[in-house]
Order: sequence, then C-alpha cells, then structure tokens
Amino acid sequence: MDKALYQKVDRWMEAHKQQLVEDVMRLVRIRSISRYNTGAGPFGQGCLDVLAEMLKIGEEHGFHTRNYENYLGSLWLDEAANKQSIGFWGHLDVVPEGEDWDFAPYNPVCKDGWLIGRGVQDNKGPTIATMYVIQCLKEIGVELKHSLRMFVGCDEEHGMQDMAYYTKNYPCPDMSIIADTDFPVCYGEKGIIEAHLKADTPVSRAIRSFTGGVASNMVPDRATMVLDKSLVPMAKLQNLGEGITVTEKDDSISILAVGTSRHAAFPKGGINAIHRLSTALAACGALPSGDVALLQFLNLVNEDFAGTGLEIAYEDEVSGALTCVGSTISCEGGILSLGINIRYPITADSAKMQQAMADVCKKHGYTFVLDRDSGPSYFPKEHPAVARLTDLYNEFTGQETTPYVMGGGTYARKLPNAFAYGMEGMPSGEKPAFIRPGHGGAHGPDEAQNIDSLLTAMKLFCMAILEIDDLDLTAGL
Repeated sequence: MDKALYQKVDRWMEAHKQQLVEDVMRLVRIRSISRYNTGAGPFGQGCLDVLAEMLKIGEEHGFHTRNYENYLGSLWLDEAANKQSIGFWGHLDVVPEGEDWDFAPYNPVCKDGWLIGRGVQDNKGPTIATMYVIQCLKEIGVELKHSLRMFVGCDEEHGMQDMAYYTKNYPCPDMSIIADTDFPVCYGEKGIIEAHLKADTPVSRAIRSFTGGVASNMVPDRATMVLDKSLVPMAKLQNLGEGITVTEKDDSISILAVGTSRHAAFPKGGINAIHRLSTALAACGALPSGDVALLQFLNLVNEDFAGTGLEIAYEDEVSGALTCVGSTISCEGGILSLGINIRYPITADSAKMQQAMADVCKKHGYTFVLDRDSGPSYFPKEHPAVARLTDLYNEFTGQETTPYVMGGGTYARKLPNAFAYGMEGMPSGEKPAFIRPGHGGAHGPDEAQNIDSLLTAMKLFCMAILEIDDLDLTAGL
C-alpha cells in the first residue's frame, strides 16, 4: 500500500467527516420503502424522494448525474470512452422499520460517534461513503486508468426490479463492485427463494386474525393472534410463556408474541415471533383440533432456521448451510399463509427443493406457492481482484480473512462481472450502552453505524481502487 498516498486520503477524509454525516442523515430522514403500483413512480413516493435527494447531493459535490426513469440513478466526475469502467452500486431503499425502537427511525441522531436511523448501515451510509471515495481520489489528484461511476438503486430490498430494468435497457460497467456487505471480498451469493405456504382449509371461527412480520427478508419480531372470546376458554390462555402477552377485550382476546429480529440471510440469534406464538397456542388446549393441526405445521416449518421441517436442509463446502425463515403470516378469509425466505447454497438444486416443499405441504394440508426464485451468483474466485482486495484488507486491519460466499443478496446477483466488497464489517468496537442488546443491526431496531468505522472503510476503499486499477477487468471472464 502506498503510505504517502494513504496519508493524503486520510487527511481528506477526516476533513470531510462532518459533511459525510450530514449527507447520510439527509437520506435517512426519507422513509424510502419500495412499494409497487402506488402511482408514484415504479417504487413509490419515498423512493422517488430519496433518489432525487441523492442526485441533488451528488450535484452539490460536483458530480454529473443521471436519472434512469426513476428506477435508479448514477453519478460520475470524469469518464473516457477508451477506458474500461468500474461501477460502484448502492441502494437507497430500506426495509420497514418494524417496532421496539428507542430512537426515531427516520429522525437520525449522531451520538457518541454513532449514527442511528433506518438505513445508516444498509445501505444509505455506505452509498454516500462510496460517492465520497470517488470525490476524494479526484480531489487529491489521482490519475486512474479506469473510469468510475456510482449507481444508486431503489428496489434492492424488495425485488431488484431496478436492476432488471437497467440491465435490459442500458450497458453495464466492465466490472461492478457492490458496497453492501462485510469485508473482504464476497465472491458468491446463495440463491433466494421467496414463497408462501397456504392452508387448504380455513381456521375455525375461534381465530379472527393472525398477523406477523413486516418483510420477507426479516426474522419477525412481532406476531399477533386475535381470538373470539365467546369461543375460547380464557383459563387456557394463562402462562403461555416468555415473550407473550394476553389482552382481554369486550368480545375478543388479543395475544401478542415478541421476538428478536435479524436479517433473514443471517438469522442466527433471532427469535421468530410467529413460531413463538404458534407453538404456544397449539399446545395450550384452547383451540379446536383443526386449528391446532394447522398451527403445528407452522411450528414444523419454523422449528429451526435450517429448513429441516420442509425437508430441504442442505449445505456445501463453497457456501455453507441453507437458511429458511418463516417471516410473515396472514389469515385472509380464514386461510393461513406463511411467507418463507430461503437462502440456498450455490450447488443446491432449486427445482428439487421446490418439489420437496410442495410434497411436505401437501401432507400437512397446505399448498406451496412460489413467489420468486433468484438464482445464486458467482464471481471467479481466481480473478486477481479477489486476492488483491482480500490481501489489502488483511494488511490494512492486521486480520487473516479469506474471500467468502454469503446468504445475503446484493446487486451482484443481477450484474455481469460483479462482486461485493464492504463497506460493512470494519471493526468498530463494542456498541455503546444506549444501544440495547439485540438492537443496532442492519434490519433491526435502532440500526446503528459507527462513524469512524465507516470513515476507515472509505479510506480502505480508496486504496482498493488503486490496487486493481492496473488490471484488465474482463480478462479470463
């Protein structure tokens, strides 16, 4: 690593630290949850607003900008037709805020060196940070062999229809790097299946409603069942267990289960509130046998995060174990419908998994309904960029890490010649006491980003661009 150049980068970044924080907060104040068919652009008013704000911020920093029909945008400083191009991709949409926040999700705060608000980690903070990286290299006088362009999408958390639109209508960079994961290089991503398991028969009149979860890609931290008071013995609903609250009303009984949210790609440590509630109610003796049977299948599906109950548990050496989360529940017209989110290994056979799940559902009085199957992605591990960027991170941090495959889904799966590299995962020390245990994660309450950690990642990113600037980006691909 060029130490003298790094010192220039360090000084520039430190001088722009406060402005960085202010720019991130401008984006976080916008509730940009992607929603289809709202009449306000392809992804709703929040995404229209946040894209406009991001492009405005870029123009304030001297960038040229382009809006691709409100699906996504791009920002650049200098480009030359005779140069290979590197694209850097971030997203401006966020997952729903959920509940149990100690801080207001869209009124970001900066406290003791931490930014708190929905999107500070995933992915508004890193998106702004990447723009600053490009600006830094320009302003300290670095001449690059490749052109750099920043792309900002609006539907990463929902369905990546922004990528489908862009890749159909516009040319892709020669190489793409996605700053939406942990360091070092993530060269592969598991496949993603989203589906619904729908009961073939309705629940009894004893169950008025069953709701839970706010997004497919989150372990649900809230689930509620409302029962008809005249049809359910209240005495059976005492002592349902930890995390469950029973509220008696005039003609109904509301039962709330509280769990712990996690990203569905990394569910370890999460507590599924749907499972907590269905398990308790199936065992308490208050419901008719038909309802109990329907709930017991939900218990089977959610008994672990490995897909055991659906007979799809699988792992490989390349990408590790499959994960499966029952993330949402509804009961429209008395029909229970459990939404599931599966991250399957690169070598898994998706068609066989879907058939296995359909067979299991049929045995238990449910029907398997596929919503989406996004196949796995793989960037050649042997490409010199992988080794160089991993070695740089290890030199930078003193760690001994290796390139990896993950369960999370980034834009890399929708782009040619693409992989993910940071900006998350930079060591940041212990979370402060004002961020409760179980809080502070990317898809959880009180999402938090250590500012110095983000700044350090930006400095590394500058050096990473220089590390691969001499490569022929498409050689061997």
